[in-house]
Amino acid sequence: MKRKLTVPQEPPVISKELLERARKAIETEMDTIKRLAKCSVCGSECAPNPTEQLCWVCRRLKISAWRDSDVQMPAQE
Repeated sequence: MKRKLTVPQEPPVISKELLERARKAIETEMDTIKRLAKCSVCGSECAPNPTEQLCWVCRRLKISAWRDSDVQMPAQE
């Protein structure tokens, strides 16, 4: 039976404190975006892409509707 060789741990390139501060800054920024953005269809919280102004459910319905209309177009020609 062979033992696993342990690889010595290298010190992190970026300090843990700096990573934690960056993570908190991003979280607070995303929280403000979520609070400000409401879905233009149903009024619920927007998906991560606030430029569309749609929640994830309405966005999914829109994508499904596009897919259905693309399939029906050749049949009408």
